[in-house]
Amino acid sequence: MVDWSDTAIGNEVDYATFGCNVFKADPATPDRVNPDIEIWRVGAKKVDKRAPDGRKIRFWTFRDTDPNKPFQTLVHPAPAMLVKENHVVHTHLTTATGPHTIHHHGIEPSTANDGVGHVSFEVGDGYTYQWRPSRPGTFFYHCHRNTALHFELGMWGPLIVYPEDHDEHDKRLFSGGPGYDSEKIWAAHSVDPRWHLIDAHDAGLCGIDAGLNIYRPEYFMLSGMWGEQAHYSRKTEIVAQQGERVLIRLLNASYSLLRIQFSHDVEIVAADGHAWGRYPWCPSTQMLPAYRPLEMATAQRYDFIIEAKKTGYFPVYFQFRDWITGKIHNNGKGRMKGRIRVV
Repeated sequence: MVDWSDTAIGNEVDYATFGCNVFKADPATPDRVNPDIEIWRVGAKKVDKRAPDGRKIRFWTFRDTDPNKPFQTLVHPAPAMLVKENHVVHTHLTTATGPHTIHHHGIEPSTANDGVGHVSFEVGDGYTYQWRPSRPGTFFYHCHRNTALHFELGMWGPLIVYPEDHDEHDKRLFSGGPGYDSEKIWAAHSVDPRWHLIDAHDAGLCGIDAGLNIYRPEYFMLSGMWGEQAHYSRKTEIVAQQGERVLIRLLNASYSLLRIQFSHDVEIVAADGHAWGRYPWCPSTQMLPAYRPLEMATAQRYDFIIEAKKTGYFPVYFQFRDWITGKIHNNGKGRMKGRIRVV
């Protein structure tokens, strides 16, 4: 049995619960059953990346420690979680520099397995989160211990839920939904180097002013690749055969208002893990004409399908904008390009 009386879901809730004295524990998973899939993560692990101007930026991340896989090196963002709807998932978290949590963003688990420390607990050494996704879509996971800072530092990764009848030979966004031939995950991220110099685990909590109300990113990334490098990198380039339908899963993992423009017509097929056309009030898809801007909020996800009708290079333009002024960050330098290459 787990005694929840000392947590925010017990009878005593005060200011300290939400910043200074959050309950830390390593309980057994309530109502634990045998999983359909298991995922292993350890965090926070620290990894240094060299920015294009030579500056070394320290990131925090999760490492995949699946005992059934070869050793996984540190990456930013963290490795994707790939699961199926209606499957019971166990996410095993151990902490290298705890406490931390894993919040499966957009999933609706029980309170104990939500990964939000203020309403459940923070993981001291280790805990197994038990959850069961109820719908397919594009989600992500992140640490919810010191949410603002730990997310900026890189403790997040994509979370993809496939339909229960997912078929590699007949790929569908959801059962009966639009089909596609291949897929690519893009995650846009902006970096304020001042935040990355903060090494205090609890910076900004308990009402302490750590300067986290000021966000001035100087670097911009796509799926872990810096700025212009992302435009030419094999890691981020989308390569499609002529006539192929490519599903692009895009996450705005930045504290910026992200404006995106494709140079190719695309179909919007889902937003925030909700597939268009699955509900009577939503159309099956919505066309986004080439160069028409679309703005994405922090943590928002969009799924697009592009049909590669002709060969060539098709850039995708990103602008990282200030939430207050609407101006492009870093005096207009907050721009980045990805690209789609049709062969």
